Amino acid sequence: MTDLDHLTQALARNLKRWRAERNFTLDALAARAGVSRGMIIQIEQARTNPSVGITVKLADALGVSITTLLDYDQEPRVRLVPAGEAVRMWSTEAGSSNVLLAGAQTPGPLELWGWELMPGEGSDSDPHPPGTYELLHVRAGELTLTVDGEDYRVPAGASATFEADSPHSYRNDGKTAVEMSMVVSVPPVR
Repeated sequence: MTDLDHLTQALARNLKRWRAERNFTLDALAARAGVSRGMIIQIEQARTNPSVGITVKLADALGVSITTLLDYDQEPRVRLVPAGEAVRMWSTEAGSSNVLLAGAQTPGPLELWGWELMPGEGSDSDPHPPGTYELLHVRAGELTLTVDGEDYRVPAGASATFEADSPHSYRNDGKTAVEMSMVVSVPPVR
């Protein structure tokens, strides 16, 4: 079984489990997440590998981290994540990517991401639930962070934090790669 097969099976199992724990019907989860009922059925039956956007929407609607949805096993007290087990969620042919490095289920999901954006590339994000915060630190290059239509330049060595309940995006307008780390904190489902 390939890593992708393991991931597909884990997502199917965990999505069913968390939906049941929240007492969400397929229709209720579809409405909360803005994802079709048919797509949720396909994911729960391990017949499809959803996009990053769909996975994020489902995690947000359930109030869990993406790591929780993709976790192969129950988390022990201390969980070490070897580099080879980090989950690449998005990439482009030019070499831009993001990697979910680690996550935890605190009162709400908490995720640690590693990003690399090649010159001229970017990634858009839909609004997260109210109370979601993102913290990022740029290690190399200069990031253009756009939050609710306003651009912010974040140079190497600088950090930024923002409430992520409005449309936001990450862009590299420079000539060298942007490398950054990001933490996403999502409030618990009420």
